[in-house]
Amino acid sequence: MDQLPPGKLRNKILREVVFPNLGVEDPKVIYGPREGFDSAVLEYDEEHYLVVATDPVIGVPKEAFGFFTYHFAASDVAVFGARPRWLVIDLLFPEGTEKGFLATVMGELNAECKWYGSAIIGGHTGVYPSVAEPTATTTAMGLVRKDELKLPLARPGDKIVVTAKVGLEFAVSAAYFHETELRKLLSFREIRELKRLYRFETVLPDALVAKPFVRGMHDATEGGLTALHEIADNSGVGFRAYAEKLRLDPLVERVLDFYGLEPWSVSSSGTLIAIVPPEKSDSLITELQKNGIIAFELGEFTEEKGRILVEHGEERPFPRFEGDPYVGLYRKEEKSS
Repeated sequence: MDQLPPGKLRNKILREVVFPNLGVEDPKVIYGPREGFDSAVLEYDEEHYLVVATDPVIGVPKEAFGFFTYHFAASDVAVFGARPRWLVIDLLFPEGTEKGFLATVMGELNAECKWYGSAIIGGHTGVYPSVAEPTATTTAMGLVRKDELKLPLARPGDKIVVTAKVGLEFAVSAAYFHETELRKLLSFREIRELKRLYRFETVLPDALVAKPFVRGMHDATEGGLTALHEIADNSGVGFRAYAEKLRLDPLVERVLDFYGLEPWSVSSSGTLIAIVPPEKSDSLITELQKNGIIAFELGEFTEEKGRILVEHGEERPFPRFEGDPYVGLYRKEEKSS
């Protein structure tokens, strides 16, 4: 029997196994499970939709566990144009977990909820011998006016605007899980700086600023910028991206080079892909910069169906998601621990 590959399931498996087994149809479901859609959209009232997303938190640094328990799911709600309002959270811990760690996690969750106006309305918390490490599953919900719903769909001519956090998730994880290895490349100060950057692995502030300017948004999580293929598939368009327009944090670029990785398919949670009408692209970038968020225009969606990366004046197919390097990094840490 075929074994499932590590990491996020590929779309082919979703189509073959998951999507055919979704229970009954419900007229309240406006958008249900779908490739490239990280949230569901439900009818709420005459003026609003309810946006719902769920995400796991596993294999992250303990220092970031509470932050990610809020932001992973909340980011998926935000890219659909809704502010996360309600959270349901499961927290599962291995035996031996100290009460102080739970207190830290809950304090971090409380702080993020208060900052963004969210309420934790339920969930489950427990300690179990079968749980190997702290694990969370968060369901986030928020309301959006029907005329303000943002879907990850593009039209020919729309610009691709990206916030400058590509590859950050991988680099930060390497700093935590492989600090000794990275000392060959980075100083103690640089590694410490990288570790602190986990707080930028969220698109929630980016999406809240970008909402008035965009047609749609996507969070470049597992698979990174290869999410452009999902947008193109769902929209019936192609795209062109220009390698010289990519902006990487210098520390992130050095880490990716150290591991021999291209930035296009590296896990990049916190990187917003914004689908922007051409006349609003400059205004969006300016507004993001006013809010301390660096962004750049990577390319555009095209009527032609090709997916092209232009690099050093030459064209090649834009890379696809074949397997996330983050998963290999984390598995390598498990073996070495």
